[in-house]
Parts: sequence; structure tokens; C-alpha cells
Amino acid sequence: MDRKAKAEGVRKAWDKYKLVALVVLMGVVLLLWPSGRSGTPAAGGQAVSSADVADVQKEMEEILSKISGVGQVQLMLTMETDGERRLAQDMELSYSGSMSAPEDYSRRSETVLVDGGSGDETVVTQTRYPAYRGALVVCEGGSRADVKLAVTQAVAALTGLSADRITVAKWQ
Repeated sequence: MDRKAKAEGVRKAWDKYKLVALVVLMGVVLLLWPSGRSGTPAAGGQAVSSADVADVQKEMEEILSKISGVGQVQLMLTMETDGERRLAQDMELSYSGSMSAPEDYSRRSETVLVDGGSGDETVVTQTRYPAYRGALVVCEGGSRADVKLAVTQAVAALTGLSADRITVAKWQ
């Protein structure tokens, strides 16, 4: 009989507070959910340089100019977030005092280098590519609908942008 009374008490408490428990659970899930965005590169992170972005734009301009009817082309990409390269790190942590209650500690970190053919090179462990906000393409064939469609599809495929974030205009 005592067991039934406890089970009934737990059931009444659950019925009374189940919404509160679900709201708390959802809050915990949202706090732990990874956002995928970071404001600054973490230790060992290196932002992708603007030279890399310029290289991507030049390469895309070369590719787009080879599409039939496009002609001369100029491209501008705007960035939502910069890319990031995470470099391998060799870390060392030193304690002074007892391990259970250290008085002081120091941390030393060095970027891992490997001997390449022409010199030392860094080891990249992870690369995050930039996220684009929009693209403007100015080309000689920009007034033709078939050229606009082909260029829009090509830029969307290369950048992951949707068609509404890509503008194709005629070159003057």
C-alpha cells in the first residue's frame, strides 16, 4: 500500500509540474545547442585573409567569363562571416604546488610545424569556409535572361547563396 501511495504522489507532482519541467529542459537544450558561429577565432585559429577572398573572386571571374554570352565580367562577394583555419597546437600545462590544490600554473602553447620541401609549414586541423551575404556580377551579357540565369546558377553553386541574394547586371 505504501508503494502505491508513493507512485500516486509522484504522478500528482508530475501532472502539476510537467510543463515547468519541459520548459526547463528546452532551455537547457537551447543553451547546449552549438551555434556554429564564433565571434573570434579560438586558440589556434587563424582568420582567412582578404588575399584568399580576392583569389576566390578572381578565380570565379575567370570561370564565369567562360560561360557562353557572358563576356567580360567583374564579381563582388560580400561576407557574412570570415572563414577560419584551426592550426594544430602543442600545449604544455605546468603546476606548482600539489596537484589537488595548485598554487600557480602556467600554460605554454606552440603551433605545430612540419618540415616541408621549401621550409616549415603549419598543420591545419580544420578549415571553415566563409559564409557569403550576397554577390554582384557585372557582365557584358547581363541584359540577356539566359545569361543572367546561367550566371546566377553558377554563383549559387559556388557560394551556396540563394538566387535572391545574387544580382546580375549589364556591363556599360
